[in-house]
Amino acid sequence: MFWDKKMETLKPADLQTLQLKRLKKTLHAVQQVEFYKKQFNHAGIAVSDIKTLDDIQKLPFTKKQDLRDGYPFGFFAVPTREIVRIHTTSGTTGKPTVVGYTHRDLDTWANLIARNMTMIGLGENDVFQNMVNYGMFTGGLGFHYGAEKIGMTVIPSATGNTRRQIEMIRDFGVTTIHCTPSYAMHLSEVAEEMGESLESLKTGIFGAEPWSDTMRNTLEKRLGLTAYDSYGLSELFGPGVAFECPERDGLHIWHDSYLVEIINPETGERLSEGERGELVVTPLVKEAMPLIRYRTGDVTSFMEDGCLCGRYKKISRITGRSDDMLIIRGINVFPSQIEHVLLRIPEVGNQFMVYIDRINHLDEMTVEVEINRSHFSGELADLARIQKKVVKELHDTLELRTTVKLVEPGSLPRFEGKAKRVIDRRGDI
Repeated sequence: MFWDKKMETLKPADLQTLQLKRLKKTLHAVQQVEFYKKQFNHAGIAVSDIKTLDDIQKLPFTKKQDLRDGYPFGFFAVPTREIVRIHTTSGTTGKPTVVGYTHRDLDTWANLIARNMTMIGLGENDVFQNMVNYGMFTGGLGFHYGAEKIGMTVIPSATGNTRRQIEMIRDFGVTTIHCTPSYAMHLSEVAEEMGESLESLKTGIFGAEPWSDTMRNTLEKRLGLTAYDSYGLSELFGPGVAFECPERDGLHIWHDSYLVEIINPETGERLSEGERGELVVTPLVKEAMPLIRYRTGDVTSFMEDGCLCGRYKKISRITGRSDDMLIIRGINVFPSQIEHVLLRIPEVGNQFMVYIDRINHLDEMTVEVEINRSHFSGELADLARIQKKVVKELHDTLELRTTVKLVEPGSLPRFEGKAKRVIDRRGDI
């Protein structure tokens, strides 16, 4: 199995041999993708030129925009009849990033999740409540099947209805929860209001958004559990790419399944151990949608070898982004997405500001947008109609609740240089 202890603790030389073997197989697979055929031809590179792991630096990067440009199936390396599931992420111009999976991909992904969970001691004696979205978001189904694989009792409670979530934790004797850290904080406050101690809880798995050690300490105190950080991206299966071990000092990347680089986001050059830069990942075990040198946009660094758990090289916890992407309640949002929505609504102008706040430990987004007077009658009912329309359009695109404030034309800032349309007031928590 992918989560067998022997696979986790391969000696570096044996691991590198395995990585190279899987890299070559991946390079042959991506020859079925027109994008990579063109990229390799343009760079004058053949698969046979890659003889060592370091040779991967000869290959071009893959960016999120490339995946969007390939919508819907442009990055699939297998016939669509072999695709058994599709997930998507949100897109900047209305088109999402599409991710496909074969049967083997789903089994591989579940095994990676299982490896994460067994690493922190979870198993068949645990009851697991999965409090994340079960729709196109990969977090729900990813953890669901991984937990079932190791025999956990799984409660697919998904999101929302916090009081009911708390009742299920109490009634079903839940030992482990999975959600965003901000929702876990909200959960703890509602539990306190209800007078529930949630004594069965032992373990919390939190991810999909950056969170601080201050928040970890607060969650552990309020919920009486041990909190672990989980990292992943839909483009790389979903959750399961990296995870904390019981030492909780950095994230273990599963190097038999992912080839990892840290680069300077401006120059693309590789950085040395300890230097912070952008995480670049080449998945080594994907069938439906193999990728080469995928730029995640996430900022991290390689940590020194020698974790007490005995596993291989770790990365530090993700601290931010190298681009302008926001993470709101676990959902990726780009300002350009908001702009795209507003530009197609004639009743409002093209000037807007976005404010991100943390209210009662949940992220809240407020969009201020100038009204277009030529499409406004001056009646309050008309104003309410426009506001409702903007809220709906943003929700349909972002799949996120937003507050919309309509303001006078000319009242928002104008920028001579690069527009700074986002004010993030969450701070460190």
